[in-house]
Amino acid sequence: METSSPLSLQQTPLQEHLLEASPKPCKKSLVTTLMEAATFRTPSFKEDTYFISHLKSSERKALQELKDKLSSSYGSNAECSMWGVPLLGGDDKANVILLKFLRARDFRVSDAFNMLDKCLVWRKEFGADNVVEEELVFKELEGVVAYMHGYDREGHPVCYNAYGVFRDKEMYDRIFGDEEKLKKFLRWRVQVLERGIKLLHFKPGGINSIIQVTDLKDMPKRELRVASNHILSLFQDNYPEMVARKIFINVPWYFSMLYSMFSPFLTQRTKSKFVISKEGNVAETLYKFIRPEDIPVQYGGLSRPSDLQNGPSKPASGFSVKGGEKVNIQIEGIEAGATITWDIVVGGWDLDYSAEFLPNAEDSYIIAVEKTRKMNPSDEAIHNSFTAREAGKMVISVDNTNSRRKKVAAYRYIVRKSTVV
Repeated sequence: METSSPLSLQQTPLQEHLLEASPKPCKKSLVTTLMEAATFRTPSFKEDTYFISHLKSSERKALQELKDKLSSSYGSNAECSMWGVPLLGGDDKANVILLKFLRARDFRVSDAFNMLDKCLVWRKEFGADNVVEEELVFKELEGVVAYMHGYDREGHPVCYNAYGVFRDKEMYDRIFGDEEKLKKFLRWRVQVLERGIKLLHFKPGGINSIIQVTDLKDMPKRELRVASNHILSLFQDNYPEMVARKIFINVPWYFSMLYSMFSPFLTQRTKSKFVISKEGNVAETLYKFIRPEDIPVQYGGLSRPSDLQNGPSKPASGFSVKGGEKVNIQIEGIEAGATITWDIVVGGWDLDYSAEFLPNAEDSYIIAVEKTRKMNPSDEAIHNSFTAREAGKMVISVDNTNSRRKKVAAYRYIVRKSTVV
């Protein structure tokens, strides 16, 4: 049997959202300026709903014109479909896909049709409809370089990308050593994206795009330029409006060069979806868009790969730890024989952590379940459990008194009563 106990935080209230710290005036670098430009260019950006009633009259007209051009070119051709949706069916799902192509070309019907036509040809030649079922030999990259993991706060599937492993020359040569290897990698990368797209609804008001998180830490920018350009071109041409937001984390100093390289190939609409997070701010950034229990442990969350095999993530509570503050999470009402299991993480850690069990009986001793220890910024979420021999409460502490920087954190717990009668 599972029970929850009352919880209290000392010296700071429980917060479910991230509060921005007041920045100190400082001279802005070129990278900072570019980050702010990309992050705040369109703060009111809102994802499209795809309801026909929300379209302007000119947009509804463009949609009908695109349908007419498609019908005259393909007739009743069964191959005129994408992701299992017949584009000539005239239903809501077909409208969602057609509107994606129209928006990618600012509702210029001829341009949208040409893009759609080329995409249909590419999907047939590439075999995109069946790539998800293929056994591609990239086991070492799965869950590391590109992978789907959980959902954001609004229900969008999240795709993580991290290319730091290719800093190793042997790994780079094994994956990108020649043109044939690059083609195989691109096929695998398309497979990952297609898996994410299979999770979309393709209906008005539904989840019709994914969130993309790209980790730039240790990314060998020069070596990956060719592969990056191929991926960017392939996705831009064949997957329009499939990404609701692009979150870049661990952005290094050379971001300005990357931005300059990619910027000419990106539409203003695409750039308006950018969120940029420099090194050290990963957890604060991701917590804004993704719940802690759905964020991988390596990025300051509570989710481990094995968790995804056990159904939906168990909810967690988020809170903040101010600089110079100590927070005590108290879990009360623990009965004798009960087992408490908990997970806790602090984004970027760099503070002290401990856990104690305090028995209710006055003549009993406090038990140091986990002695005070310094947690390093690279440490992942803590997972532990304790079986109480007598009734009492658990106190989990995070001590940030030696720092001036606020931290975001999250925890969850389960108390299982003893089954012994």
